[in-house]
Amino acid sequence: MSSSTSSPAGSGPTLRADAQLIGLVGLAHAVSHFSQLILAPLFPWLKDAFNVSYVELGAVLTVFFVVSCLVQAASGFIVDKMGPRPVLFVGLGMLGIAAFGYASAQSYWMLLVSAVFGGIGNGVFHPVDYTLFNRKVAPTRLGHAYSVHGITGSLGWALAPAFVVPLAMAYSWRVALAAAGVLAIAVLLVLWVYRGVLALDVKAVQKATGQGTAVSGSEFGFLRIPAVWMCFAFFFFYAMVISVVQTFAPVAAGHLHAVPVALVAVCLTVYMVASAGGMVLGGFLAADPSRCERIVGVGFGIGAALALTLAFADFAPVLVPVMFGAMGFASGIAGPSRDLLVKRSTPANATGRVYGVVYAGLDIGQATAPLVFGGLMDSGQYRSVIIGLAIVQSVLIISAFNVRRVRRESLMPAASVSA
Repeated sequence: MSSSTSSPAGSGPTLRADAQLIGLVGLAHAVSHFSQLILAPLFPWLKDAFNVSYVELGAVLTVFFVVSCLVQAASGFIVDKMGPRPVLFVGLGMLGIAAFGYASAQSYWMLLVSAVFGGIGNGVFHPVDYTLFNRKVAPTRLGHAYSVHGITGSLGWALAPAFVVPLAMAYSWRVALAAAGVLAIAVLLVLWVYRGVLALDVKAVQKATGQGTAVSGSEFGFLRIPAVWMCFAFFFFYAMVISVVQTFAPVAAGHLHAVPVALVAVCLTVYMVASAGGMVLGGFLAADPSRCERIVGVGFGIGAALALTLAFADFAPVLVPVMFGAMGFASGIAGPSRDLLVKRSTPANATGRVYGVVYAGLDIGQATAPLVFGGLMDSGQYRSVIIGLAIVQSVLIISAFNVRRVRRESLMPAASVSA
């Protein structure tokens, strides 16, 4: 599948056109990740305001990700039918509505309802973003597009607590969440101004790729491709890695190595910043799609080795954030190649549907990991948490090469995708 199919008669997109598209999509993706983390840092305020437990507040996030998972799988079909731009606009609008809903909530149930809107908005981004990239960006710059996409997502996560907590401390949690809604709407307005960059002629794409022929003559034909489900499994385990790192691994490593609380808090920030740096390098390495499985294998292999070192080696507490930084950098290098795994397994004319189903694995993985690793933390099995992280990273290596194996064995010629 080539991105040039969006304009079959043209000579290919220019660097400036690609840079504009990648920048706009990256900005929207940052808002998606930002919106995922605007509530959690405000839990102390929300707990007192609504007289609820942390478990009940956690359930609000569960609702968000469950709805996001369902919408992500379904929105891919809409993207393939209507094009990505209107779906993207609706998604950003829903995130803004959700933030305003949180800010004006008068009861716990209003938080839950707002989380439904947030989940709907969050669920559209991967089918939209990767359809735009794969259809409009030059193949030689796809690795860089995926790299920027991952970096902006990490920056969105990093921005959320830095944005809402100071506003909550200076004014109130309601002001903080309302400001988050204003930010989402502001980005929507920016994208509306540059809506021409996001345009995609769906009928031209369907004509160029052959309507229906690439997915076994059925809208659901892509579900019979084993590589699609291997990609789904890969992203399920990838989400578990991210979830463990974001929630439990720094604290577990802190207990194992007597790390001061201040340094424990730094571990996640160091991981995310280093991961963004790794993605820059990974964008260049992903210029050759044929080696994407090997890059993923090396990146997560190094990550697993570092996790085992954290679990069993004895070293100074100050080195723990350094280890997390090295792990984040290795994971970041694998990021763009990770996304190419899906592209190379995607039939023509089914981009939105495949990415919607595959990336639903992210939401399911994020919902599953706390149930598994939270029990280990509650029982004080901190070393087991870090070992489990290494095991899941090792499973990612196996999953990546299995994607390549089943793709080679089972994809029909009509469903194969050019690198």
